[in-house]
Amino acid sequence: MNSQRIYLPTCVALALGCASLVTRAQDTEALAKQLANPIASLTSVPMQLNYDDGIGALDDGDKFTLNLQPVIPVSIGEDWNMISRTILPIVSQHDIFPGAGTQFGLGDTTQSLFFSPKALTPSGWTWGVGPVLLIPTATDDLLGGEKWGAGPTGVALRQTATGWTYGALFNHIWSFTGDDDRADINATYLQPFLAKSLGKGRTVNVALESTYDWEGKQWTVPLNVGYSKVSRIGTQLVSYQGGVRYYIEAPDSGAEWGLRFTFTLLFPKK
Repeated sequence: MNSQRIYLPTCVALALGCASLVTRAQDTEALAKQLANPIASLTSVPMQLNYDDGIGALDDGDKFTLNLQPVIPVSIGEDWNMISRTILPIVSQHDIFPGAGTQFGLGDTTQSLFFSPKALTPSGWTWGVGPVLLIPTATDDLLGGEKWGAGPTGVALRQTATGWTYGALFNHIWSFTGDDDRADINATYLQPFLAKSLGKGRTVNVALESTYDWEGKQWTVPLNVGYSKVSRIGTQLVSYQGGVRYYIEAPDSGAEWGLRFTFTLLFPKK
């Protein structure tokens, strides 16, 4: 009789523990899927550290860029979301410009707003369009363009039941005011992306972050490959990502290769 009294509570505790583990695995998997979607209804604060090497006329310059990238979705009715995506770079670069030495400070800020329907299309696609604004927040002449810019941005993607996410994001920015002594900005950004969920909050992804400078008639095309994992630090949900990139195409003074590490704070709806 005593053994039964001990056995039954133990079984209940084990069952509850297993159920909790399954729920947590499902939660991390759902969050990993949302992270693969640039316009998901998920508040997050990615801190993306990039390292690029082989920059400059002599290919001996390097650059560290920490992008602070808060993503804030806002419901604007029964049918639509507005997703704010900000990129504020903190830059440290060395020996990129001849005789200029080292620069450290803020770069220019890119602010995007996507207006996206909450419902998927009949074929399972989601999309969003809106404006993008370039704000000259650079604290050093060599860290920004000293120009205000604006243009359209958009994204379309599809997520499958087998864990694939594929789609593309684009924007185009024209400068409209700023320092007359600096070059005008007329650039197209195109980012096709592909991600595969591996289960338990793990994802591998590939993306081309291509930029075409219409003024200089030059492509910059880095191929990024990364691996990410959703986890917890205490009660805080987070994501870790690490990856490498190779520049398929770049200006003569552009980078040759780079690394990327991203730490993201996640704030899912409760």
